[in-house]
Amino acid sequence: MTERSAAGSAARVDTYSAAGAADPTSLPEQQSGPPAGESAVAELELRPALEAVLMVVDEPASEELLARVLQRPRRAISGALRELAAEYTAQGRGFELREVAGGWRFYSRVAYADAVEGFVLDGQHARLTQAALETLAVVAYRQPVSRSRVSAVRGVNCDGVMRTLLQRGLVAEAGTEPETGAILYATTHYFLERMGLRGLDELPDLAPFLPEAEAVEGESQEGVPSFDVDDDSDEPTRPAG
Repeated sequence: MTERSAAGSAARVDTYSAAGAADPTSLPEQQSGPPAGESAVAELELRPALEAVLMVVDEPASEELLARVLQRPRRAISGALRELAAEYTAQGRGFELREVAGGWRFYSRVAYADAVEGFVLDGQHARLTQAALETLAVVAYRQPVSRSRVSAVRGVNCDGVMRTLLQRGLVAEAGTEPETGAILYATTHYFLERMGLRGLDELPDLAPFLPEAEAVEGESQEGVPSFDVDDDSDEPTRPAG
């Protein structure tokens, strides 16, 4: 190495040292830009990406979640979802994109319910019984409500039906009644999803047709949960004697 080149190298090192930086030859290589996975998602066309994600969700996906996953502003997500929903309706597709229970999900269109029902059931009877539907209605409009009050409103013992609703995830325990210690029940998020509702405020106005809770008399029998065999049947209530 000549004296001139050695002096030049020393000058460069002195310059970096004076600036508080390390020798550039010892600095590691730095990657530029976001990680490959993130940049790939952000560069995807938004509407097809939304369709792909919504095809695999198990429950309605919120706009916040979709915005985070697809790395887009929520406003862009919201606009694209509504555009897709309107497009499916205009094209008369057999499915629709609906906002339900705080999120978005694909559903088969009501007009084709008979075809879907025939495929899903295929001779099986998987519907809720009339007794279960009536019991679910009482819980929905009177929640939180104890099992004994539901039985009093319907005039029959609802233990078996309530267990069926619990097993299907349509109702859940929601605390206890202060006066009696009875277990209280309320509808679930899954109930809203299955009913196609965004909230309980969208329930039809049927409450005026039900008796007031204060008018329902009878002692609670909810101190200990019932574990009888669930036959999903109603039994007439009997006065305590």
